[in-house]
Amino acid sequence: MLTAAAALVVVMALSIGAANYFDSVARVASYLSIDTRAKEGGKAVKGAAGVPVMVAAVTQQTVPIRLAAIGNVEAFLTVAVKARVDGQIVDVNFREGEAVKKGAVLFRIDSRPYDAALRQAQANALRDRAARDQARSQERRYQELLEKNFISKEAYAQIRTNAQTAEASANASQAALENARLNREYCTINSPLDGYVGKVLLQAGNMVRANDVNPLAIINQVKPIYVNFAVPEQNLPEVRKHHAAEPLRGDVLSSDRAAAPISGRLIFIDNAVDPSTGTIRMRAQFDNADAALWPGQFVNVSLQLYEQRDAIVIPPQAIQSGPEGQYVYVIGDDLVADLRRIKVQNADAERAIVASGLAKGARVVTRGQLRLGPKTRVQIAKPAGEAS
Repeated sequence: MLTAAAALVVVMALSIGAANYFDSVARVASYLSIDTRAKEGGKAVKGAAGVPVMVAAVTQQTVPIRLAAIGNVEAFLTVAVKARVDGQIVDVNFREGEAVKKGAVLFRIDSRPYDAALRQAQANALRDRAARDQARSQERRYQELLEKNFISKEAYAQIRTNAQTAEASANASQAALENARLNREYCTINSPLDGYVGKVLLQAGNMVRANDVNPLAIINQVKPIYVNFAVPEQNLPEVRKHHAAEPLRGDVLSSDRAAAPISGRLIFIDNAVDPSTGTIRMRAQFDNADAALWPGQFVNVSLQLYEQRDAIVIPPQAIQSGPEGQYVYVIGDDLVADLRRIKVQNADAERAIVASGLAKGARVVTRGQLRLGPKTRVQIAKPAGEAS
């Protein structure tokens, strides 16, 4: 009976022809040599180094339970600056985008027509006050004559009516004078709040009309500032429960992980769930002392509900998913990987809280899981920063 190697040589010779016979024999010999070396070195293969992996220790700590959302920054106050009188802009007293204080002069409108109207109103008021004083004096004299029966009651009634008319005219003139003064003041447009002014929409030289549709500029107050966001409706009961005890803390997370988050507080929960998205809108307020948040930008929001004490914590990258659920590889003292089923309670980008399946002090694989299986021998590698 032919051996397996001889049979393989015969088959190869028949299939490729006699011309290549000796080349086929050489290949088979090489194959047999490799196979022999593998069998003879079986003990060496079994003693080879394990799969290199990176591990992290399972810790027990107090962990804040948070909800993550995407938020939109909104100005605390927004004012569209408009003119209250007609006229020509003669001065723009700010630079676009700069911070302005409440009361700072923003625009000046040509005040000459209003100066003239003010002087006319002052003159009318003086004239009518003089006429009023004269009518009052005459009314007093006629009252004395009436008491001595030197004049009739009808004559006194006419004088009294003249005095009341003069009084009314003086009051009307005084009101017109105050209105003229207001119009003169409206020629200077001041900032109504502390904030940042936007683009100048009408430059000096343009004519403006009182309460025109288009504003002269827009000012946003950003200290403090709002951040609006939405959370899934299934989280609403828990949010309301913890918010009723004390205002919940909200953090805006920087894209730069090294920067500290900006902290604020939840101040508003909408009164209805949006049926189209299944979320509910909320609002947090931030002091924003350094103006790090800017109206209109999108930010990552973290709403802290409570703190869980003695939580079992692992890095989220250690968690793997399979047909039977989530699991991790635990490395024992014998450097053998053990597949461990776990139940994750809460997870974010930084940490995962494990409800069951792990204990404090265990070592879980955080990198290299794809090459592992149950009872696979491993070799723990050092992080790149610690490698010698």
